Amino acid sequence: MDTDCIDYRSLHQFSSLIKDYLDQNPKVQSWYNRYPNLENFKAQLVEKSANYPSEFRSVLVAELKDQFRGFEISEKTKVNLDSLHSSTTFSVTTGHQLNLFTGPVYFIYKIVSVINLCNELKKTYPEHDFVPVYWMATEDHDFEEIQSFRFQNTKITWNTPQTGAVGRFLIDDTFEPTRETFYAQIPSGERGDFLRELFNAAYQKGRTLAEATRHLVHSLFDEHGLVIIDGDAHSLKKAFVPFVLQEIREQVSNLAVQKTIQEFAPYKVQVNPRETNLFYLAEGIRERIVVEKNNVSILNTALQFSLAEFESMIQNNPQCISPNVLLRPLYQEIILPNLAYIGGGGEIAYWLELKTMFSQFKVTFPLLMLRNSVVNVTQKQEQKRQKLAVSYEELFNTQEQLQISSTQRLSSLNFDFESQKQFLKDQFESLYQLALQTDKSFVGAVKAQEQKQIKGLENLQKRMIRAEKRVHSEQLERIIALQNELFPNQGLQERSANFSTFYMEFGPVWMERLLQELNPLESCFSVFIFD
Repeated sequence: MDTDCIDYRSLHQFSSLIKDYLDQNPKVQSWYNRYPNLENFKAQLVEKSANYPSEFRSVLVAELKDQFRGFEISEKTKVNLDSLHSSTTFSVTTGHQLNLFTGPVYFIYKIVSVINLCNELKKTYPEHDFVPVYWMATEDHDFEEIQSFRFQNTKITWNTPQTGAVGRFLIDDTFEPTRETFYAQIPSGERGDFLRELFNAAYQKGRTLAEATRHLVHSLFDEHGLVIIDGDAHSLKKAFVPFVLQEIREQVSNLAVQKTIQEFAPYKVQVNPRETNLFYLAEGIRERIVVEKNNVSILNTALQFSLAEFESMIQNNPQCISPNVLLRPLYQEIILPNLAYIGGGGEIAYWLELKTMFSQFKVTFPLLMLRNSVVNVTQKQEQKRQKLAVSYEELFNTQEQLQISSTQRLSSLNFDFESQKQFLKDQFESLYQLALQTDKSFVGAVKAQEQKQIKGLENLQKRMIRAEKRVHSEQLERIIALQNELFPNQGLQERSANFSTFYMEFGPVWMERLLQELNPLESCFSVFIFD
């Protein structure tokens, strides 16, 4: 089994913001606390120790043990839970939605990344303990985002009339067609039987989706000490109440994030803040809170309160408050002794909007790390690649770029016209000087002629490449076919395929290899070739 590794910076799938972050470009340095290398964790440990109240630890451990009640837990998970009492123990966290049957496979890569980072940190800082944490997005109410996933070429969907926070949805009769459709696609045999048993044990009728997801993820990662947390808990939200009151009274997050995104150009803003970035949470609903002077209303409901009434209700029943995408990271960092957050490119981009907000709330901002990414390759696909003499880095390109680079490699002709373009530019430079000496009004005419000549060269280049594409069409079709296998619908494999696909293809060795080889401290896209 071989591994290839491609630097994220060379791939078009990653935004300029993420590439600049990885390069530690001065333009983005004010938007994060420290760059995530092993050395910087030392200072992060010190800062988090000073800013994390010791009394939170007992509340956290009591709640986690309550959430794990009724589970058989490994010795490693038990040790991790108990160790959170200690001031020398810290967490590394990733978060994700409650996708059905784990959804896209990058969910698995996220969790493996936090587990492996904790192992690396323990080697470097043996006097401390590090606990991998998966934060379940139980309060998310965008069910459309999670109700479907793909297995092989089939889209599998759960249709249910339930509304509100998805973590509270019940596995009921409406779930059975989803289960049956999925199971009908899973081949028989030892691997298929394992998957059906795994999912049946998790998605039991009467459980909530949060409970089912916890059972599934626990089954997969318990032996590696993963701690799973549901933030939709009274005791945890009680610690969040002072920050909620400050948000309602002062609109802290809106003002702070607005200030940051004004500096974001030319980068794309991931999330725009609202005046109040909180939801009201109750059975069947999760709706925005709107604060106007001394009155509070709940959008799309008849609920209205005076500000005093609402603040009293929050203090007595903190579970009625739910942070949105901007405040959820703050909530997480308040209740966990957390050092780092691991997420995808889009997640890291919106975390970079939050540094000023964290400072305003006086909460330590975590180190931000890109999760690991993988392309899984069969031996047959690897043999095709070698025969076609195309690199994995080329296969990450757009289809048009891949066709051009492959045509240039296959052809005996030289399609690089840069030297000719430079020759033209040099010639026109002397014409510019002549125009300035003759009549400055000629400069525009010289520039137009230069652009015309350059454009002519580029058109000639395109025509020659098109002609060569026809000559090598059979070979190019094979290359494109291979790319389509590894990048379905010209997208990343990890964003469409479910982990069941790879378990059926490669068996338990697939997960074992992820845990053995993925290193979140390396900023590269792994290519795993399986025998």
